[in-house]
Amino acid sequence: MSAAKAMADPLIRIEGIAKRFTARGNEQTTVFENLHFGVQPGEFVCLIGHSGCGKTTVLNVLAGLDSVTEGYVFVAGREISGSSLDRAVIFQSHALMPWLSAMGNVAFAVRSRWPDWSADKVRAHCMKYLELVNLKGAEHKRPAELSGGMKQRVGIARALAIEPKMLLMDEPFSALDALTRGVLQDEVRRICAETHQTVFMITHDVDEAILLADKIVLMTNGPHAKVAEIVRNTLPHDRHRDTIHKERHYKHEEERCPRGAAGRSRHV
Repeated sequence: MSAAKAMADPLIRIEGIAKRFTARGNEQTTVFENLHFGVQPGEFVCLIGHSGCGKTTVLNVLAGLDSVTEGYVFVAGREISGSSLDRAVIFQSHALMPWLSAMGNVAFAVRSRWPDWSADKVRAHCMKYLELVNLKGAEHKRPAELSGGMKQRVGIARALAIEPKMLLMDEPFSALDALTRGVLQDEVRRICAETHQTVFMITHDVDEAILLADKIVLMTNGPHAKVAEIVRNTLPHDRHRDTIHKERHYKHEEERCPRGAAGRSRHV
């Protein structure tokens, strides 16, 4: 395979997937159908849609935690057949183990990825990512001693520490207050710019998607949800929340991602 072709191939390729289930009385419900889109290496993609359109199901399929009724999902050219350490998930809640410290939670994931590493190497690797999310000095605290935003930072550090090919984020900031959410959005944007991490994130928030994403996938309402449109974000890569509304393409991006199609927006 040529270098040019390798660059052109998406890291994740979704081809005609559908999710259906049978309810009582053998009545079949279609959550979504005929979804097609891809995620390029190093790209930040947001999936937006109302509740019930199957956003979390799509993310769970990418994580290998759920299966589709029809269609195919490929990661790095291979069909997904289960979970993998190449795909890390950040959930809406922090999902930390309460009996472990911040360092212990990250180390648990790192040891799963590299079981032969020495304790010193694991610790140094964990500290690298805890410092990346600005948690130096809090590494020995347990989740009960951390704020909500700090817990999510530990979750982000844990996911990044296994150096996944794909970072999957399930509305990771939705439960946070507006100020904390804004700070963490900025942190995630900074980290992804530094590490060139490939990210697939689901959200209800149009402004969040415009701030973070390189590409925005808009879903229609469920059931029988489909991809309504795929929007390429034309705003500068170095955009910042304090000045983004002054960018000349900002209003155009909001018009291309209408509130009615993507859910109610929350300004930070």
